[in-house]
Amino acid sequence: MDRLQGIETFVRVAQCSSFAEAARQLRVSRSVVTTRVQQLEEYLGGPLFHRTTRSVRLSELGQAFLRDCSDLIGRASDIMDQMRDVRGSPSGMLRIHALPGFVLGHLAKVLRDFQAEYPGIQLDLVVSDTVVDPVKAGFDCALQIFGPASEELIARELFSVQRIFCASPRYLAEHGMPLHPGDLLSHRLGLYSNYPTRDKWVFSRGDQQTALDLKAALLTNSVHLLAEYAQEHAGIVCLPTLVASAPICQGALQWVLKDYALSAFPFSVVYPRSLKQSYKLRLFLESLTVRFKGSLPWDLALGLGPPAPRAKG
Repeated sequence: MDRLQGIETFVRVAQCSSFAEAARQLRVSRSVVTTRVQQLEEYLGGPLFHRTTRSVRLSELGQAFLRDCSDLIGRASDIMDQMRDVRGSPSGMLRIHALPGFVLGHLAKVLRDFQAEYPGIQLDLVVSDTVVDPVKAGFDCALQIFGPASEELIARELFSVQRIFCASPRYLAEHGMPLHPGDLLSHRLGLYSNYPTRDKWVFSRGDQQTALDLKAALLTNSVHLLAEYAQEHAGIVCLPTLVASAPICQGALQWVLKDYALSAFPFSVVYPRSLKQSYKLRLFLESLTVRFKGSLPWDLALGLGPPAPRAKG
């Protein structure tokens, strides 16, 4: 038995509480995962999991074993990556989860440049608006506007996400331009469903703040759908500037309530604490930091200054 491979398989099953999901992430059959875990259990002299047809949970032995194994796998992976780097170029798989609002239009160039510098690193990037726990889902990192969901995770902020309201010129010509945040209450609205602040919206103008509960005609977890909804003259939508900037500069959308600022959210890379020293992950984080430090092109195009105070949610 390859003990390190068996330990890696055990850790993956424990993280996602599923033999089938561990097999998918490791790109092997479920029978291979089962065999590796059984061999490890035989070697240790006891069961690592309690298994039923509906659940997989760690045994007392498994819980004690997992604490040291997670760090061991992360450290072993890092050592092998660094040795590959000494001999040539780092290699291996890096699994990433990212929001479509960030990926589409902004990430491809980063990925191209990263792989040009490190051609041996294969990227498995899942694009989804679903909020994931990188540990349980088997990702090396997640690019998201939400903070760590547990103490097992670390967040490194990349930049602030600013948000604005906008609509098509045709919609505004037919329904009128809002002059005060309260005017939004008489319009059809499209809003993103996954902001931590939910229906609570705070607009700032100088030292004055206006707090509103806004109800959406369209509530969705896709900011790109909201952008298309607005361009179909359907209503006023709230978009992150990284999505709104291009259609506004092209004239397809018009900025609404330009004198009022919304609170910003941190956009972060969230990753398991056990991967803190992962060499491949460290290289990827460095490439993201270099690309998105300083002034952001989508905010500069709109003439935006520093973001408003952070949202709490």
